[in-house]
Formats: sequence, C-alpha cells, structure tokens
Amino acid sequence: MIRRGVSKAVYVAAIILLIIVIIGGLWFYGFFGPGPAEEGEEAPPPQEGIVLKIITRHPSTIWTLTKESFLKSDIAKKYNIVDLKFIGPNPVLWIDTINRVGDIDVAWGGGPTLFDQLIRADLVAPITDAETLATIDEIPDSVGGSPLKRIIDGQVYWVAAAISSFGFIVNGPVLEKLGLPPPETWEDLGSVEFAKLLPKPVVAYARPTTSTSHTRIYQIILQKFGWDMGWVVITRMAANGKPYDGSVEALTAVETGDVAVSIGIDFYGYTAQIEYPGNYYVLPFNESIINGDPIALLKTSKYPEAAQAFIRWVISVDGQKIWLDKRVNRLPVREDVFQTPEGRARQDLYESYKAALNNIGIPFNDTLALQTEFAMRYYFDAVLADVHDELVQAWKAIVDAYLSGRITDEEFDRWVYELGKPLSWEEDGEVKTFTLEFAMEINDDLYTSPEAVAKYQQIWREAARERYRAIVQALSG
Repeated sequence: MIRRGVSKAVYVAAIILLIIVIIGGLWFYGFFGPGPAEEGEEAPPPQEGIVLKIITRHPSTIWTLTKESFLKSDIAKKYNIVDLKFIGPNPVLWIDTINRVGDIDVAWGGGPTLFDQLIRADLVAPITDAETLATIDEIPDSVGGSPLKRIIDGQVYWVAAAISSFGFIVNGPVLEKLGLPPPETWEDLGSVEFAKLLPKPVVAYARPTTSTSHTRIYQIILQKFGWDMGWVVITRMAANGKPYDGSVEALTAVETGDVAVSIGIDFYGYTAQIEYPGNYYVLPFNESIINGDPIALLKTSKYPEAAQAFIRWVISVDGQKIWLDKRVNRLPVREDVFQTPEGRARQDLYESYKAALNNIGIPFNDTLALQTEFAMRYYFDAVLADVHDELVQAWKAIVDAYLSGRITDEEFDRWVYELGKPLSWEEDGEVKTFTLEFAMEINDDLYTSPEAVAKYQQIWREAARERYRAIVQALSG
C-alpha cells in the first residue's frame, strides 16, 4: 500500500513539473508577452505611434472626415501617425491655449489675421521640409489680390488650405413672406425697408469676439467704406438685426426662418443651399474679398516632421477632396482637385469657385486689420451688442420720423451718421474719439490687458446709451 501511494505522488509531481515547464516555454517565446531580456540588456519598449494635436476653427464634421481619410493615407503610415487630436477653442483663447497645452503641432483654419497674431506671438515655425515646400509651390501666391501664403524673409510661415468669400445667406421664402426686397449689398442689410419691421430682427450677425469669419466681414466693411462711414453701415445693419453668440447660431437663425438674412462665410451659404431649398448665398459684387484660410506648423510641435507631412497632405489633391464633401462645401485652394472624379461630381461647387475668383474684390490691408483687430472687436460688442435694445430704439425713432415725413432726406442722413459715427467720451479731462488712430493706439493694450478691456467697454457702453437715448428724445413725437 505504501509503495503504491508513493508511486502516485511521484506521478502527480511529474505532471505538475511538466505543466510548469510548458508554461515557462510559452512565456519565454512570447505567447504570454515579451520574454526575458538577456543579462545586461533592457527589453525594447513597445513601438508607439504619433498623435498629432491640431488647434482649429473648423467644425467637427471636418475633424471626422479628415481623420477618416488621412489615417488611411500613405503619409500617415510612413510617419507612423496613428491619430489626430483636434482642439477648437474660441479664437481669443488660441494663444493662451497653445502656451498652456505646450505641445500642439498644427494650427488649421481661422483666417489670416488670427494666424498673423500667432506669428506676432512667436508661436509659428517656418516650414522647412523640402517635400512640403514643393507642394506649397503648387499653390498660387495670391488670388483676387489676397495672399495665399505668408512669406517672411523668404520662409513660408503659413499657406492657405482653402479659400473663402464673405457675404450673406438669404432665406428666400421668409424674405418673400415678409415682403422684403432681395438684398445685394452690405448697405441693403441696413435699409429702411428692413427697418419697417422693427423691433422684429431681419438680419443675424455674430459678436466678433466669438466669430473670426464675422470679424472679417466687419473688417471688410470698414475698409470698403472707410472707418467712419464703415461704422455707420455696420450700425444700421446691427440695428436691423440681432446679435448671436457665434456664426453657427446666426446661420441656424436664417435656416430656421427666425430671420430672413444672416451674414456669413461662403461655405455656410453653399451648405444652406443644399440642405434648405430656397436659401441662397449672395457675394456682394465689388464689396468683398477672397480669403486664404491658413494652415501652419507651430513651434510647440513635438513632431515637426510628421506635422509638416500632415500639412503637405492637407494641401495635396487627396487632402483637398475633404472640401468637396456635401457636408462641408468649401472652396479648395487647388483648382486641379476639380479634375478628379470627386471634383467632377461637384460642378456646382466648381461654378461657385469660378464665380468667387471672377468677383472684383476690394483692396484689403491685412496689416491694418491686425492693427485694429482687438479694438474693433471689443468696441463692436460694447456698442452694438451689449446695448442692442437701445440701439434699435434709436434707429426706429429715426426711421419712424423719416417715414412720417417729420424729417427730410438730408436730415435723415445726418441722423443716421449721428447714430453710427465713432463715439466720443471724456477721459481724464480730455475728449477722446474712437478714431482709426485711437483704435490702433489702444489695440495692443486690449490684446494683453483684461483690465483695459473692462475699462473701455464700460466707457463705450455708457457713451452709446447716452447717444441712443438722446436720439430717441430728440425725435420722439
């Protein structure tokens, strides 16, 4: 009995030892993970792919389409780029966001002024990759008088990835229902005809502190009509409308019929034409510009080679196909993309592309726009958005007096100028006016100092209220 028990114990022990040997062998050859490194060597770390971080003003639809297409590309595989992470803060927060995050690779979309601000903040690196520069050479230097590249001391700091025009989107059925004439110019948006419906708003527009595209429209108007008269045109338009918290919200207002017109960038209009029958986009003839919408390498990039490869893909024919998607409807920077099967299927967009190039644009000074960017934005918000109800009352008082015959055409023009001309106020015993020169003088302070913003916006709000109330009082009855 004892001998049989011992034999059984030995047998069990042998089986257990065999199992241990088999498992050890499997582990050694990697079936359960990496095997032991040789003595004195470290096990090689697992290979990790590159995740590029991109700060952008583009909507999430473009994020999704770009990821789907780019990550399948040969460029993504060659540079081991396994994902794209998009960040979309308010444009006034871009510089702070880039500095705070610390490793954003690419800036993409948002207009030339925003990118020139990044250059001024020393956050943009010149593109140096030979293949990327060769692809950039395939892009024209300018179109319609607007630059498609920012070249400083012979180096490319940004290149346009798309082009845009700026106009307004009209809801045709709503316009017809209200019995209003179709607008064709910026001045039409501030017309007496539109004002007859007040206090019902006809025009949607965004605060410039929340929309780079609407900011560009205000800059276009100021440069088209001059500083003083430009503010008069903008003021009448604002009085006929309603301020929204962003360009998307303004677009939604016209698409849903809350208003008849919304100012906006062209691709919003092209999309509205497809999705909402009766909506259409208007490019004011000889009153707008064509804009190059940039992409750039940031100095904070951890992967500058991969980041430049991504830029190269975006401005390649394959990358440009993103704009042709009917959920996007943007004008590509490369005309040859329309010769692809995808491009030939979008002849409607090609016609819009040719129309934009053939429109006579106004002379536009990017440097001047940058020099007044923040002053213009904060002044607009304080005077035309924050005290909008008082503005509407003053404009309505002028229109009512005119339509009732209480004031002449000449008097109407004087009151309109009084409504919209740059404000004056007393500060430290001195009368100051929001002239072009004053806007340039305080622009940098408003860029760097929240205290300066709060101070001037409070001054401007009170001065605007005083002006609007005075107009109502003078014309009442």
